Amino acid sequence: MVRLRFSVQLGYEITEWPCDFIFNIQAARTRCQTIVDEHLVINQPGVAQLPTAMHTDVAHGNRFIRLRANAGPLTVRYDATVDILHHAVAPEKLQEMPIPQLPPEVLPYLYPSRYCESDKLNVLAMREFGKLPPGYDRVLAIQRWVQARIGFTSGASNPNTSAVDSLSSSAGVCRDFSHLMIALCRAMSIPARFATGIDYGADPALGPTDFHAYVEVFLSNRWYLFDASGVAIPMGFVRFGTGRDAADVPFATIFGGLTSFVPVVSIEAVNDPANGFEVPRHRTEALSTDGNYLSMS
Repeated sequence: MVRLRFSVQLGYEITEWPCDFIFNIQAARTRCQTIVDEHLVINQPGVAQLPTAMHTDVAHGNRFIRLRANAGPLTVRYDATVDILHHAVAPEKLQEMPIPQLPPEVLPYLYPSRYCESDKLNVLAMREFGKLPPGYDRVLAIQRWVQARIGFTSGASNPNTSAVDSLSSSAGVCRDFSHLMIALCRAMSIPARFATGIDYGADPALGPTDFHAYVEVFLSNRWYLFDASGVAIPMGFVRFGTGRDAADVPFATIFGGLTSFVPVVSIEAVNDPANGFEVPRHRTEALSTDGNYLSMS
């Protein structure tokens, strides 16, 4: 088991009132990810209590905060400790599933979406991966193909950059790697979805700890983790949200005028083998933090 402690702090200077926010910065509750403790503080000087509402997407465990703020500075801080008990399996045991056998709730992850234009990549995907044996290894081949063709370059993309754009520019960040991998999987009729959160164990050379985007692929009735960018350790992922692409699960959606400051994110792992906690590491097994759909039906 992995125990991770982390904090996220967001800061804004609001210039137009009212300004509405939808935040997705809380750890998701899943069958494998348990929240040990958490603390949310929303502060705006001179305001005793801001109108706030919270709701959870039951299907995915995504948790959202809705907030209306006044003009002036605003700070949102979330601290949490989570335990993650990964489901691990030998990759060779995992299979792609025929379309008729997919659970209905998985079908949307076969279709093109705003940032994952799988319909535009069908010919490319079939040429590169169509002759490979179906299964985990083919998905891994897609991941490696993306990593070989896209360079990790901060500032190389913007919020409108799609999978096809990233393929054309050959540069991007974790969000762009994930979109391209998802689009290629869907082009091969393999369900894939976008996941957001933070991660423990990324190379410090890439800069301070930040939000991270990764991929979950549906194989043998369960969603499995893939780090499309190759810069992180899947065992160290804390899930905030999952969706079709980044449009479904941004960490903040803002309706109004403001200046935003760079998020401050920190994370640490508990190293306590005597109590069953290990530090995230690279593993050869396929990992999942989601339940098996057969046991959930």
